[in-house]
Amino acid sequence: MPPRAAATLSVFLSGAVLAACAWSATARAEPVSAGTGIPPAAPTQVTPVAGGLEHPWAMAFLPDGGILITERPGNLRLLRIPGGLSAPLKGVPKVAAQGQGGLLDVALSPDFAKDRLVYLSYAEAGDGRAGTAVGRGRLADDGARLEDFRVLFRQEPKLSEGLHFGSRLVLDGKGHLYIALGENNQRSTAQDLGKLQGKVVRIRADGSVPPDNPFVGKAGARPEIWSYGHRNPQGMALNPWSGELWESEHGPRGGDEVNLIKPGLNYGWPLATYGIDYSGQPIPEARGQTLPGMESPLYWWPKSPAISGMAFYDAPRFPAWRHSLFIGALAERNLIRLTLDGDKVVAQERLLGERGKRIRDVRVGPDGHVYVLTDESPGELLRIAPAGG
Repeated sequence: MPPRAAATLSVFLSGAVLAACAWSATARAEPVSAGTGIPPAAPTQVTPVAGGLEHPWAMAFLPDGGILITERPGNLRLLRIPGGLSAPLKGVPKVAAQGQGGLLDVALSPDFAKDRLVYLSYAEAGDGRAGTAVGRGRLADDGARLEDFRVLFRQEPKLSEGLHFGSRLVLDGKGHLYIALGENNQRSTAQDLGKLQGKVVRIRADGSVPPDNPFVGKAGARPEIWSYGHRNPQGMALNPWSGELWESEHGPRGGDEVNLIKPGLNYGWPLATYGIDYSGQPIPEARGQTLPGMESPLYWWPKSPAISGMAFYDAPRFPAWRHSLFIGALAERNLIRLTLDGDKVVAQERLLGERGKRIRDVRVGPDGHVYVLTDESPGELLRIAPAGG
């Protein structure tokens, strides 16, 4: 980020907005093995940055200090600091705004400062149902539109009636784009290598398939597939210390999980799961919590927080938060901080307490604060810091 843009962002967020109705929420922590006991921890400061959003889903920080924000009904907005929230940008694809579908994730090209390419994932209608699609366009110099938007990927076949689109995006800086895809509430498809439901796929940033993907050339398998056996991924990010890809996903009733994603591996759904059906009965296809040849999660929750959005924290601003993984929670209406020791979760902490909101996305800003979007209408962009930070 240019020095002037960084200074503008820092001054705005730590000055004028800080005065506008920040609150402290009692944070709570629990050891990984401590069950439901959650002893109190230090308070957290939450500062509203922008409001008036319609079910915001994802955000991306621009090098000039602006923030792109997607709204699920189909709008892409640009927040200027200072300057406020823009009108919906033109050139955004038409989305299937039904159920959990709509305009979903947003990610910037690693070379955005030069090519200004913006990647979007969204629910796309077809054949009476919907599936996840991904495309990219160039952000105009005036920030008012996407130019030359082109679809790069479509989830096939289209099976969703409004549920389980997944849809997080990660660009690795090596020319690859990872896309996390839900199983459209069609459980068996997660194990079907001929379908793109319940998968993490890996394509090149231009939409082509890398020849070293694990299922390239294998009969009956889609070459885009990187891993499979996923239910409904809601978070995905590269671990800054190991460079490995991590993913988080909704379980059914219980069994939300965090996974370390490796090529060609099966993550179990619906054959292996720690959750049960919403009816209280076992998942019909399930054969156990763990099964030979299937990857177990790095971490899971017996009671689902309905996790959504995740970000690793490696910024120098708050040393106590280094080596943490932040994860949003929809049903629990909270922000969860997982303390990491390598690939092991050694503690977790709730940061919003009883005044929490449905957290849809989590990102670490260029100023070292944690930013979250609330899945509401009107929704908000909030800045999170330790009390006194």
